[in-house]
Amino acid sequence: MQAIEESSSAPKREVHCADAIPWMKERGRIAGACAVTSLPDVSEVGMALPVWRTWFLHAVALVVDSVPDESAALFFQSDIKRDGIWVDKGALVIRAAEDAGAQVLFHKIVCRRPPGMLTYGRPGYTHLIAVSRAMRCPDVLPVPDVITDMGRQPWVRAMGVRAAGHAVRFAREQVGAATVFDPFCGVGTVLAVANALGLDALGVEKSRKRCEQSRLLAVNADEV
Repeated sequence: MQAIEESSSAPKREVHCADAIPWMKERGRIAGACAVTSLPDVSEVGMALPVWRTWFLHAVALVVDSVPDESAALFFQSDIKRDGIWVDKGALVIRAAEDAGAQVLFHKIVCRRPPGMLTYGRPGYTHLIAVSRAMRCPDVLPVPDVITDMGRQPWVRAMGVRAAGHAVRFAREQVGAATVFDPFCGVGTVLAVANALGLDALGVEKSRKRCEQSRLLAVNADEV
């Protein structure tokens, strides 16, 4: 594994070019961290759908295990359609998290397309789900139930920077995290948003090209 670190002072960014599954198993729990991530789709990992489903459930459990019990793990996941059947990745996240001993703190919707628009093949929304073993959701939570402006997408598969901003602010203000951890960081949207909002960022990415991109991506605080 090769670590790539930002040359600037705090907030810090550290990116490991590695397979996230064995990396998380080896690293264990990350003190002071809150996880914010989006697990790869079946089309990205080159697995048959049943194999990917098992892999996905295991990966969710590892993400939950990667942060302290009193912290949280937040997942951005879009449903997929295969052979005319929808696979509800939000339901898979909740199932795996509950099997790992966590409970749902909230379940929000991020619009990928304007509400009311017809979409084909891929839904116009993404699930934003937060889970935790020990936290309880506050009575008043400053995250909209429906996030209509996801913000700029630095990559076609990336979550928008405004949507990521909601998750990172939850990590900072409700969880009290010092570090945002994204084990499937892609081009680094979550990492850049975390730095823009004053938090350290820790990422893992298997692709060396995207690992380099995640090191360089910058987001202005006014974008989130």
